[in-house]
Amino acid sequence: MAVATMQDAAADFAALTTQVRAAGLLDRRIGRYTVMIVVTLGAFAAAWAAFFVLGPSWSTLGIAALLGILSTQLGFLGHDAGHRQIFASRRANRLLGLFVGNGLIGLSFGWWVPKHNAHHAHPNEIGRDPDIDVGLIRPPGLGEPARGLRRIGAWMARRQAELFFPLMLLRSTGLYVSGAMDLARRRDRAAVTESVVLALHAALYLTAIFWVLSPLQGVAFLAVHQAVFSLYLGCSFAPNHKGMPLVDNGNGMSFASRQIATARNVTGGRLTTFCLGGLNYQIEHHLFPAIPRPSLARAQPLVRAYCVDHGFTYSEESPVGSYRQALHQLRLAADVACPCRECRPRR
Repeated sequence: MAVATMQDAAADFAALTTQVRAAGLLDRRIGRYTVMIVVTLGAFAAAWAAFFVLGPSWSTLGIAALLGILSTQLGFLGHDAGHRQIFASRRANRLLGLFVGNGLIGLSFGWWVPKHNAHHAHPNEIGRDPDIDVGLIRPPGLGEPARGLRRIGAWMARRQAELFFPLMLLRSTGLYVSGAMDLARRRDRAAVTESVVLALHAALYLTAIFWVLSPLQGVAFLAVHQAVFSLYLGCSFAPNHKGMPLVDNGNGMSFASRQIATARNVTGGRLTTFCLGGLNYQIEHHLFPAIPRPSLARAQPLVRAYCVDHGFTYSEESPVGSYRQALHQLRLAADVACPCRECRPRR
């Protein structure tokens, strides 16, 4: 893109930003967030109270599933705090993020924020977006053919689409481990604070479970809680970029074109927004990460009109359609990993 064109693109996006700001969409929505925080924390506390009331019963597995759902809703609040959508103060957002992330979920907020910011800066860019090469789920264009992998790795690489949802059940484990490894490498005061909070969370969490439940029940409770949390969290983020174009080098693209081309919105009403924590407005969120979640729907008409006026494709799919596109991409990746027909799984 020529320098003049890049400058024009920047000016056009600045005009959109002015529209968004003039409409008050960047203003804090502290009232709405107060309700969301109080209701979510209240439900989380009530679920744990019900756990203690039920006592050593297999019925607590229902509570485990509910806690998995509520942990994801808490994760959405941590996501918004990481983008400074909730409070004007950076410190207040960080404290909320540490409380819900490290304290209630057990996930390192200090590790997740810079990782997520890198994703926003370079969405779907090979070698720079940390979210497009996670584990064995590798998009087309990444890595070497399967013959360079170990036998089990090659088998799994050929069946990425089939293993997509089963492997999603382990998503939380990967996040916990990555966060802990990052804290172990760091030597600053913030890392010490985070480590203490995470250790306190783990101690209270495991003590509560195995004090109330038998060992077998406790292990089952842990498995259900973390599986539901992992699946819900993974399925909330997967529709946003999976199956969208990869970028080899984003330097030749304007900020707006890069963000729009690699993101996908998910259709649906208020229920979809609630279930996906506002991530269904992924294009608006990537263009303006600081827009509070309650204002994203109001930003959509402005962003859609901007895309139409400038020839950008405004990608929007149903939840089912978005997963279909993601699975299609993974099947392409399997063919790249091992093009021989004998190795391909039957479809």
